[in-house]
Amino acid sequence: MTLQMATTEEIARDLGRQFRQLRLETDLDQAGLARRANLSVGAVKSLEAGTGSSLTTVIRVARALGREEWLTELRPTPEVSPIAVLRAQQGIRPRLRASRRTVTP
Repeated sequence: MTLQMATTEEIARDLGRQFRQLRLETDLDQAGLARRANLSVGAVKSLEAGTGSSLTTVIRVARALGREEWLTELRPTPEVSPIAVLRAQQGIRPRLRASRRTVTP
């Protein structure tokens, strides 16, 4: 299945199958994964079925299965801030502010 041609539902089902496969490879049942991820068994079942899971559920299950790198792929860190590049191109310098801390002698 190519991501560009898949529907949202197909992608959710495929992701659920991947989580299920990883859970089975880890030798966990759904209840064990739910405990490890601090979720209900129903939330794990919904995720594996690809039927309406929350982002929180995806994050907790990925962490519980030791797959934090999956989450890194979802949120790439920009090397350079696009806003900083735009401001530099326009010659806008960042505002400097004085510290609000009071200096005691």
